[in-house]
Amino acid sequence: MAGMTEPVRVLLVDDDALVRAGLRLMLGGAPDIEVVGEAVDGASVPDQVTRTRPDVVLMDVRMPVVDGIAATRALAGTRPAVIVLTTFDADATVVEALRAGAAGFLLKHTPPEQIVEAVRRAAAGEPVLSPSVARTLIEHVAAGVGTTRRDRARQRLAVLSERERAVAEAVAEGLSNGDIAERLYMSVGTVKAHLSSALTKLDLTNRIQLALLAHDADES
Repeated sequence: MAGMTEPVRVLLVDDDALVRAGLRLMLGGAPDIEVVGEAVDGASVPDQVTRTRPDVVLMDVRMPVVDGIAATRALAGTRPAVIVLTTFDADATVVEALRAGAAGFLLKHTPPEQIVEAVRRAAAGEPVLSPSVARTLIEHVAAGVGTTRRDRARQRLAVLSERERAVAEAVAEGLSNGDIAERLYMSVGTVKAHLSSALTKLDLTNRIQLALLAHDADES
């Protein structure tokens, strides 16, 4: 990417050697991306992250010993952005990975150029899922929240200010920062500030986690 002096460092995590080889070949064609390591199971991910210092981890969601959800949870609060890989579109496992802190998900048969672009976006701290895809995922897969989860979500959101809560609810609706700014009569910069503050207060990694939490609290 223009202006980047260092390539995006990527760690591949999948128990299928053919999948890893395909991803390495695919990403190797991008001059601004470097595959710095591979792992065959989630158990070795923390050590690999420490050793290879990736910017992005492409993580299979289903692995035999430690799956992608547990491995993603183990990386919470660390540097790399996690993109989970799945063969199933928007299933409950994907939602659990997003709750654990994944920046987004990709189907394994996603076109190569889209995977490359997703890696770039994740490395830049940008949403990997479009607002509309995130909203559809939350509405159709995270439905049917139990009473305990709903009450716990409401208790957590109680620490937010009124404006932070309004931003969180708008994020759960799938609105972009620009749309939120227009609805709440504030600048995009102010929206970003409220969003950042909310994530910090709630100890969350990204806006997808915030959207899921707000959705849980709103379920009746």
